[in-house]
Amino acid sequence: MDVEELRQRLQFEPDALPLSSQSLKVCKIDFDKVDSAFDWLEQADNHHLICLSDPLYPPLLQQIYDPPSMLFVKGQVNGLLAPSIAIVGSRNMSLHGADTAANLARDLSSYGFSITSGMAAGIDGAAHKAVVANNGVTLAVLGCGVDVVYPKRHKSLYDDIQQDGCIISEFWPKVSPVAGHFPKRNRVVSGLSLGTVVIEAARKSGSLITARLAMEQNREVFAVPGSTIAGYHQGCHDLIKNGAKLVEDAADIIEELGCLSEYHLVQLHHRHHIQASEMSNLPFPSQLASLLASVGYETTTVDAVVEHSGKPIDLVLVELLELELQGWVAVVPGGYVRLKRS
Repeated sequence: MDVEELRQRLQFEPDALPLSSQSLKVCKIDFDKVDSAFDWLEQADNHHLICLSDPLYPPLLQQIYDPPSMLFVKGQVNGLLAPSIAIVGSRNMSLHGADTAANLARDLSSYGFSITSGMAAGIDGAAHKAVVANNGVTLAVLGCGVDVVYPKRHKSLYDDIQQDGCIISEFWPKVSPVAGHFPKRNRVVSGLSLGTVVIEAARKSGSLITARLAMEQNREVFAVPGSTIAGYHQGCHDLIKNGAKLVEDAADIIEELGCLSEYHLVQLHHRHHIQASEMSNLPFPSQLASLLASVGYETTTVDAVVEHSGKPIDLVLVELLELELQGWVAVVPGGYVRLKRS
């Protein structure tokens, strides 16, 4: 790829820039870094560079105030397509915190969500590992180059994540982790996700930065409560006092996300790259047949769907969301209506 093609990929083409900033932005390109990036891209088939205008760029991340102009992705790039929930928390987790993170990550993964975190020691790592063990999709956002393993103890986890998910960074390959990178990393973690779950956060925890960013991005924030004596739960308690949803299990999260705004549903349609005209061509998911039969062509309440289908409410909310994404049902005031026959 030559310089002109590079400029086009990185959105530095002169016609796309205000005249006053053209020369400044072009001059800021470090072509040594560019050469290094192309070397990295050519090393393996699972190395990807996704620019802001790329169809694979995650739409939810695209909507934040300052989305990265490009993402380096290592692993299964299609892992970016599943609706995601972030799980973050203390690096010095307790055994209970580790179990909580693992259980939530595993259960949410089983319901079809990807799990996004920062691959840090502690809660991040516990969440990633649980998803990998469950053969689910997990996304690790780094505060360094995508080819730099940090912390080094997570080398095997770094490799395992790429089997079904991916490693993501906005930083150029070979860039080392420094303190100033992690707040930038955190905005990507929350920006990729429908909601952020905080586990075992002290009042000065970096996880609270992610939670604040999620709020600023108009995303849901969830917090797991704990002991009122132990200091490493105080940040979570403060979040709950300020409006975060208290979480005891995955059902609490799914219940909240089951009431997604129409805006977020549109973004999810885009994430799956399915046009409205293509919905009718999708095969009907047979495992959802009993639930679809519980939704009428007139307004049907969620309670009525639960009673008729005999399924637990957390599963009903997930399956209704899947049916809505595929165009089988629609949200209306008071519940759902069926749109077509299977």
